[in-house]
Amino acid sequence: MSQRLKRLISATLALIAPALFQAAAADSVEDFYKGKTLEMVAPTSPGGDYDIRARLVARHIGRFIPGNPSVVVRNMPGGLGVAAANYLARVAPRDGTVLHAIFQNMPVLQAIGSPGVEFDVRRFGWIGNTTDSPNVINSWYTTGVNSIEDVKTRELVVGAPGAASTSYIYPAALNALVGTKFKIVAGYPGGNDVNLAMEKGEVGGRGSNSWASWKSGHPQWLAEKKISILVQIGLQRAPDLPDVPLMFELAKNDEDRQVLTFMSADMGISRAFVTTYDVPPARLDALRNAFDKMIKDPDFLAEANKMQMDISPSTGLEAQKVAESMLSMPPNIVQRAKVLFEPGK
Repeated sequence: MSQRLKRLISATLALIAPALFQAAAADSVEDFYKGKTLEMVAPTSPGGDYDIRARLVARHIGRFIPGNPSVVVRNMPGGLGVAAANYLARVAPRDGTVLHAIFQNMPVLQAIGSPGVEFDVRRFGWIGNTTDSPNVINSWYTTGVNSIEDVKTRELVVGAPGAASTSYIYPAALNALVGTKFKIVAGYPGGNDVNLAMEKGEVGGRGSNSWASWKSGHPQWLAEKKISILVQIGLQRAPDLPDVPLMFELAKNDEDRQVLTFMSADMGISRAFVTTYDVPPARLDALRNAFDKMIKDPDFLAEANKMQMDISPSTGLEAQKVAESMLSMPPNIVQRAKVLFEPGK
């Protein structure tokens, strides 16, 4: 065989080998998922925004995964999201058959060394994020509290599921760094229980809830002005809350502003989905591609719109960058934030 022919064959193989490899990988992924049932882990009990979004994604994403597997939801409440994240890190099979609607504050809890954390968010396979809608603190209309400035001069009782929840942490941080007068009542089983407590007059507001969740879950309360949004937690104001201040904008100095910004940064992964560690790259790519296609699909968007669910998505790689960035904050800022995350501080 001539040298020229050898070079021609080598060049041809170099061109077609990647395509052959990709085709083989695609076939392998389809063969793996065909006939399988995937598990979607929701970190809460049924009801509420995390569970509702997990079920919405579960109904649609299988159509876009090669092999078209079915997806079933498994509720795993406990530790305000930590139990489900630990399950993904330590127990769940690492083969791309388990998905998880991860609590947005898991990177923060890892960064501050929160007790019980046995996961590393940097090792999860980030699939995509459905919204970057901010969290908000609200008051109930009977309190007469209509702005965050009102809470600087008068006490507002707000409810929270637990002392490690954002419903406790955000008001506590504002009390410590901004001078508000929130009185926080913790221990409710979940956010829906806090909502019922507001209606009954047990508390005058809720320490934290997703703005998207209020819009989808209680649009009538917004229409009837039964709740007032006092402050939003995120890195940019929601377009439909242009006059409500961001939490970090209330800081009195630069270091406090950095602390409150760190506590707000996880809004970039407000409702994200991950899979386990060490999933084969071809399967992780397939899950990410499926999410990206699903999030633009007319049927998915029509159902989300019918549910009045906010969809402002980001890709898996973008969500992963947000999570990783929170593990690289200056130690002094993380330490100050850690104090605010400790009950009673």
